[in-house]
Amino acid sequence: MAFAALLFVYSLVSQRISKTVVTTPIIFVAAGMLLSPEGLDMVEFPEGSSFILKVAEVALVLTLFADASRIKLRSLGQKEGLQNRLLFFALPLIIIAGTVAAAIIFLDLNFAEAALVGAILAPTDAGLGQPIVSNPKIPVRIRQSLNIESGLNDGGAIPLFIFFLTLAKGEELNQPIATILSLTIEQIGYGALVGITLGLLGGWLSGRAIRAGWTSTLYRRIEFLALAIISWLVADTLGGSGFIAAFLAGMASGAMGRKVEEEEIILTEAEGSILSLAVFFIFGVVTATRLPAIGLSEVVYAVLSLTVIRMVPVAISLIGAGLHRETVLFLGWFGPRGLASVVLLLIAVEEAKGIPGLETIVLVVITTVLISIFAHGISAGPAGEWYSRIVAALPEDAPERMEVKELPARQGFTATEGVLKNSRENTK
Repeated sequence: MAFAALLFVYSLVSQRISKTVVTTPIIFVAAGMLLSPEGLDMVEFPEGSSFILKVAEVALVLTLFADASRIKLRSLGQKEGLQNRLLFFALPLIIIAGTVAAAIIFLDLNFAEAALVGAILAPTDAGLGQPIVSNPKIPVRIRQSLNIESGLNDGGAIPLFIFFLTLAKGEELNQPIATILSLTIEQIGYGALVGITLGLLGGWLSGRAIRAGWTSTLYRRIEFLALAIISWLVADTLGGSGFIAAFLAGMASGAMGRKVEEEEIILTEAEGSILSLAVFFIFGVVTATRLPAIGLSEVVYAVLSLTVIRMVPVAISLIGAGLHRETVLFLGWFGPRGLASVVLLLIAVEEAKGIPGLETIVLVVITTVLISIFAHGISAGPAGEWYSRIVAALPEDAPERMEVKELPARQGFTATEGVLKNSRENTK
């Protein structure tokens, strides 16, 4: 009731709020904290609630599928794009840096637990900095790189998360490394097999049905929602990773030669956005109860995670790109942590209850995500305006202004309105 009422009231004033520095996730997290047992005591979730986990899992599944379905593999081959540097070079370095920092700061964590922290906090969420990726004053090359990185790096971090989670559980149970590797490969392999198979089959069937005139516009949107859920559940039933399956199914569905229109994926993204807001609301409720346990070490790590641990790997990955210092700083700062980190944390809590460092992992991730939601949300608008002025003063041949083909990527919490409007105009 509380979430539905909040969603309704926010919908009434969403346009007005979008013109301020207050972002949608900030509102829903703050509302959750206000209504928690530590606040007005109107909303409470029992420890280890399966409801919370399932809502979060479905939200991430729909987000992964929607993000991946927009990106063609050949589009990543753009020589002018920066996203490959961020995905293939910066992401592994961020996980390594996060692991090392966690091991140094939190002496109670073993290697697997420290690496789990690094993997959970590696994915970024463009929705937390929507004013950046939707600001036309920022060059396409820059904002597109951040948007595509955010859309695909959670899919890249999940296999490593699975391995470190299995390793952490295996060490607690004294399982041999061969068993741990076997379980990891099984989850990743089954997930990939299911995702690619169902994605290719679904994409082929969809294309045939559209060419034959059998599918209405409404159900062309619904089919993507159904395919995402099917991929997740089939892989999970077979013992594979449903997240990897959903991600690869989204990517494979567009590999059959049929262009995925923005209007076709809008329903999947809209459903995912609503569930994502539910996750942020729940996160606010849960976070409020944990605030008294957060110490200086967690705050220090969170600040490092949002600055040095991301900025240095990003700067290293951009060596040779010829970008100005302000651009490197801008790309390094806007790596907000959000939905993927929250969902991966919930999975770790559910599946690795016995590991000694679990409480430390929970506090570190909660602290980092909470600071990120407010810091990146509030700074997105002003920082975007600052950077746009920097770019305006650069020469026409600056690398930042290089023309690139704009690729579709994550729309965020407020950008779907324009797509729906275009859809209605096309229908008319």
